Amino acid sequence: MSELQYRTQQKLREIEAKGLTRKLLSPKGIDLSSNDYLCLAKDERLKNAMIKAVRREGVGSTGSRLLRGERDCFAEVEKQFAEFKAAESSLYFSSGYQANIGLLQTFLEADDLVFSDELNHASLIDGMRLSNARKIIFRHLDVDRLAKLIKDTDCTGQKFLVTESLFSMDGDIAPLKKYAEICRQTHINLIVDEAHAVGIYGKKGSGLIENFGIENDVFLSINTAGKALGAAGAFIAGKNWAIEYLINKCRSFIFSTAPLPAVADALKVALEIVETEKQSREKLLNLSRFFRELLNENDISVPLDNSQIVPILIGDSKKAVKIAESLQAKGFDIRAIRPPTVSENTSRLRVSLNVGLTEEIMREFVNYLKINL
Repeated sequence: MSELQYRTQQKLREIEAKGLTRKLLSPKGIDLSSNDYLCLAKDERLKNAMIKAVRREGVGSTGSRLLRGERDCFAEVEKQFAEFKAAESSLYFSSGYQANIGLLQTFLEADDLVFSDELNHASLIDGMRLSNARKIIFRHLDVDRLAKLIKDTDCTGQKFLVTESLFSMDGDIAPLKKYAEICRQTHINLIVDEAHAVGIYGKKGSGLIENFGIENDVFLSINTAGKALGAAGAFIAGKNWAIEYLINKCRSFIFSTAPLPAVADALKVALEIVETEKQSREKLLNLSRFFRELLNENDISVPLDNSQIVPILIGDSKKAVKIAESLQAKGFDIRAIRPPTVSENTSRLRVSLNVGLTEEIMREFVNYLKINL
């Protein structure tokens, strides 16, 4: 056995002893764990758009978008998304992770200062780490603490505030209106990750930025297309000059093979569906209210935030896995969320609701959950 193999296997044993071993499991049973909130991933309209595009464009994009990988469909969907987001322009990436690390590494420089919510997604954290900017982490959603840190801290470069709009593990919503006001008053550049909010909130479903009416206060937003939009990739939306800079300087964009062209055509259809079929978005949030009230009525304490992500706190990692496995055996595809995804002793079941679920299914789930808690 080589030294590297020994070291690696030792670390794997340590992970196993903590109950943190990860396994790849194919989907089985009732979906309570995916991000397919509007059930668009299997929508016939998106599938037909992709099939038609594959026949026209082929499968692969064949190269970087700055080489031979560019397609007319990318420019078309970017224009459509920018209008959807009430932004001047947008840029389509292969994934949300690629978009986040690329954006932050591109715009944050050595003399800059970035304020970051302590529960921001790993891709945002990694992007900030890859930059040379100074980082200040503030308590989750603590507006007063953030305001004090901003007041007490100076820098010679630009200042940025980075936050998710809807947090992926807790399902709570950032006070974006207050953040926008602070950023206006202190000349801070506001960056908002709308991964779990785009497609759900706002009059036309473009996200919480629209919902709070702060489109003019946001420097750039990141919007994944593999969740509510049912496809893959991510859009960065903002000013023309910012998008032009990303095209010329963003390493994760420049040095990546372009997304599959057929996905762009599916996204054109998805955006039309989201904007015109408001009833699906309303159904999802109504189901969230029902489910949260049902859990609390059964003495299972959960926050009353109005979002499709519902965290059920367990605490111990091994216990969370055991409960998840018991529920999986009953036909519910629910997964345990454990460190390092969440903090120590906060392992949980994260229920991701979708419009294909019913109140009857959620009642049945709660009944089985009570038995296993």
